[in-house]
Amino acid sequence: MKFAFAGIDFLGGVFDGLLEAGWTPIKLFTRPCDGIYDHNETVVARARQFRIPIQLSRIRTADLDMLQAAHGRDWALVVAGYPWLVTGWRGRAAYGLNIHPSPLPTGRGPYPLFRAIEEGYESWGVTAHVLADGFDTGDIIAQDIFPLPANADHEGLLARCQMAARLIATGPIARDLPQRWRRAEPQGDGSYWPRATDADRTLDFRAGVDAVLRRVRAFGAIETLARLDEGRIFVAEASGWHEAHGHTPGAVVHRYRRHLVIAARDGYVQITRWSPVPLAEAGRIGR
Repeated sequence: MKFAFAGIDFLGGVFDGLLEAGWTPIKLFTRPCDGIYDHNETVVARARQFRIPIQLSRIRTADLDMLQAAHGRDWALVVAGYPWLVTGWRGRAAYGLNIHPSPLPTGRGPYPLFRAIEEGYESWGVTAHVLADGFDTGDIIAQDIFPLPANADHEGLLARCQMAARLIATGPIARDLPQRWRRAEPQGDGSYWPRATDADRTLDFRAGVDAVLRRVRAFGAIETLARLDEGRIFVAEASGWHEAHGHTPGAVVHRYRRHLVIAARDGYVQITRWSPVPLAEAGRIGR
């Protein structure tokens, strides 16, 4: 099967999985990345290896017309980790599908992993679905559901989603797409989770130790925000413990080198890895 891939390295294992299964790439649609949180070096390298066109701008109908003119309609548009809504593929490609890192219909939206951890989901998953006119709303082709431990963190969940996405690509999609396409099941009602804001990332020490640490785990290397006496800091790692005390939540009660101990409602949080600037800005210093 010929295919065009739309995405970045976030779910680039889907691209590799389809290549491994013997599919033939015809074009890569990707987007500019900051090289800190978002990357596309691997998918771009794959595209160059196969000498296929690379496009950094949003997919337009004219782009799909060109693919149809060159390859007919016997190809698939496979989307995984692409930020723009893709429409217009019907009548130009045999298949249009998206691989989304949530157990749809729960967790539609740009990046549901943070909220999955913060809200304490006991299981999570990855879904392949037909590209529809709304984000992540199309009929379900395949799903991989897996358990989440109580102490799940962002990096662990990301790895699980990446592995599951590749398994879906090499298994149900590569081996059985026509049959699964015919048996695709409507999602029904679901939930849309918007992009996380700075408020969603901000630590609230009045909420207690467990809630603070769960938020730190939910964002991981993406960093949470903490507002302290000396201003705002960006937190990548913390631990804590429960203990009765008389300190005001949010007060810095102890320092050792770069470690900070912050009073929470029901104990203390020790911030062990942080920066006064976000990782994205730190990466630009000195350029």
